[in-house]
Amino acid sequence: MTTETVTPNPVPTKQPFDLKMIALIALPVIVLIAVIALFLATNGAGLHVDAAAPIESVTFDQTVLRPNTIEFTVRNISQQPVTISAININDAIWPFTASPSSTIPRLGQATFKLDYHWVQGESYEVSFFSTNSIAFATAIPVAAETAMPTSNTFLSYVLIGLYVGVIPVFLGMFWMPALRRLGPRWMMFLMAITIGLLIFLGIDATNEGLELAGQVGDAFQGVALFGIGLVVTVLLLDAINRRQASIVRSEADQRLSLAFMIATGIGLHNLGEGLAIGASYSQGALALGTFLVIGFIIQNITEGLGIIIPVLKDRPTLRTLALLGLLGGGPAIIGGIVGGLVYSKVLAVLFLAIGAGAVFEVVYEVFKLIMKDAIKRPMPMTIFSGITLGMLALYVMGLFVK
Repeated sequence: MTTETVTPNPVPTKQPFDLKMIALIALPVIVLIAVIALFLATNGAGLHVDAAAPIESVTFDQTVLRPNTIEFTVRNISQQPVTISAININDAIWPFTASPSSTIPRLGQATFKLDYHWVQGESYEVSFFSTNSIAFATAIPVAAETAMPTSNTFLSYVLIGLYVGVIPVFLGMFWMPALRRLGPRWMMFLMAITIGLLIFLGIDATNEGLELAGQVGDAFQGVALFGIGLVVTVLLLDAINRRQASIVRSEADQRLSLAFMIATGIGLHNLGEGLAIGASYSQGALALGTFLVIGFIIQNITEGLGIIIPVLKDRPTLRTLALLGLLGGGPAIIGGIVGGLVYSKVLAVLFLAIGAGAVFEVVYEVFKLIMKDAIKRPMPMTIFSGITLGMLALYVMGLFVK
């Protein structure tokens, strides 16, 4: 009888980070730099192709109206500098001053000031012309004086955030005592409604973010920026949740953690809502801003309901409930301030992406919890009905907002 000697597979040893490894890593980079330098030195490998027409593009980041003055903040998103030579407002060429210069470098900004006697409530069509006779059009649908940053306007945007986010979310949470009387099937139904609400909020934020991403210009890659914000948010929240799940906790703690996740997702979504409302007020669209506030107040009361549903079996303290409400509604205040005072389309795209990512991650976590309970008590039609009702509820409420 012979015995075979089994030789174990050698365990690979870590190679030291020496000069040889550094050279192997650096060599492709050095060659790449040399190839790019050669391409530039030979004027694109000897190709000489002149564009049929100059490719120029700008975006209008902000329009500010003061008495007898209109200011346009313009950003150059084309590949080369753009020089503005003339401005046409309602079919009349109008003199202007530019700061810092009428020539805008790539991705740079310039402010163009017109001493123009505009009329409250009138509309204005404006065209900027470059030195290459390329026109860039914008419009002022309803002229109104732009609110300047003051302590009063700051307080106003804080109040708007309270009206839109904090108050309706807390009102929705006041349903907690009544909901505790419901049985298991109703609890499952309410959790399914929460999923429906969150799915709709995520779709809504994605739609608004992608729509706005198309307005920031190719240079800023709005869609890619939105995708980065969404994916990074989902992965970050998932990593945080998995780390918390690795800690041994009671079921009550797990339900409370889920409630905080829902409040976080809803809060980040409300950040985008506040941004839209603040921007509407700052640009003089008072009627639109008021309409948005009323619509969001009606819609956001359901968000408070979604926050408390995971902890209906428990007895959270008033402090915990207050934190949940502020986490869900408070970001609307920040969004209102940012939208009203320092609005930026690029920042808005990022806010909406973060909100959408947070909401979709929360949907995933809540759905996992529902499926876990569904193993014990299968209720497929209850889940279907709840998710459908949650989405339809926000769709109907959206008819008052859009």
